[in-house]
Amino acid sequence: KSERILMMSRSLTLTRSVLANMLAEATPNQLEFIERWFTAELDSREQSKRARLLKQAGFPADKTLDGYDWTNLNMPADWGRTQLESLEFISRCEDLVLYGPVGVGKSHLAIAIGRLACAKGIPVRFFTATGLLMRLRRAQQDNRLDRELAGIGKARLLIIDEFGYLPIDEEGSRLLFQIISDSYETRSIIYTTNIEFSGWGRILGDKNMAAALIDRTVHHGRLIRFEGHSYRSQHALMTK
Repeated sequence: KSERILMMSRSLTLTRSVLANMLAEATPNQLEFIERWFTAELDSREQSKRARLLKQAGFPADKTLDGYDWTNLNMPADWGRTQLESLEFISRCEDLVLYGPVGVGKSHLAIAIGRLACAKGIPVRFFTATGLLMRLRRAQQDNRLDRELAGIGKARLLIIDEFGYLPIDEEGSRLLFQIISDSYETRSIIYTTNIEFSGWGRILGDKNMAAALIDRTVHHGRLIRFEGHSYRSQHALMTK
């Protein structure tokens, strides 16, 4: 009988009226069993969803907020760690710019926040700026740019890591601006960068485009400054 039930379950979608009738006839013990069954099923589906979101996000490492060093972060006066960890900025489609020198934990924090979002059922996509541009260029060459943009657009949080580490040519700037413009007031973006806003025009090769991008980011965004020295350098195996 167990095998038959398992076979039936593969094609079964519960009908509300049938379920209601069966529940009306069930004994207290049977109702308790059904509740445990449904709870286990919902938990399993939630775990599968989180695993799927983590895989789709494309995080390069397993970073969490456990033990994260917050001492070198300079948060906005009216906004801090509590608001960041609550992920309220995502529901408000606000952007975050994590700015500071190399090796101070910007990427770690971005990934940890992204993984936290996935754990709460929020779709996330992670790219380095260079990786994102390469992906968009390939899609454009294969005449599937619209489909690629639509796929990325399903995320409610887009993380662009290492923004400004390498200069971007004119075509790359247009592609990047398109995806950022499409995200304006529809999803959140987290940038990690070591370039001040005043240097974004040099990176993009177009001051007007940079000004438009900065305007969108500042309008619904917050700047988190990182200070201090490179964590990797301080803990490097190779020393002088």
